[in-house]
Amino acid sequence: MTDPIADMLTRIRNALAVRKTEVVLPYSKLKFNVAEILRTEGFVRKVEKIAKGTADNRIDQLRIVLKYLGPKEPAIAAIKRISKPGQRVYVTKDNIPVVLNNLGIAIISTSSGLMTNRQARKRGVGGEVICEVY
Repeated sequence: MTDPIADMLTRIRNALAVRKTEVVLPYSKLKFNVAEILRTEGFVRKVEKIAKGTADNRIDQLRIVLKYLGPKEPAIAAIKRISKPGQRVYVTKDNIPVVLNNLGIAIISTSSGLMTNRQARKRGVGGEVICEVY
């Protein structure tokens, strides 16, 4: 797999389309941090790391419990990968994107770690735009 973040976002998008309650995917620190930002911004209910297997052959997984506003309306209307392995998208502190007139968020990888577009603008840092969520 060349782009694990795109795979994560696609799994979330597909699970929301068929009204699943949770998504389980392979664990990585970057995926966990992206999911944590989604949790703190109110797009998903819960994020947890699950350890499976024995101590010698342990496979960690990431479990994301999805959030729905009503019986048929997911909290995430759209989730889109911006920076891809073939075309990286970087922004300076002056060009940080505004997503859906600040109703959505952009997740940006900065030198200070992953943060939302609002946090990056407040701290005055730029970086790589990972994805947009609204």
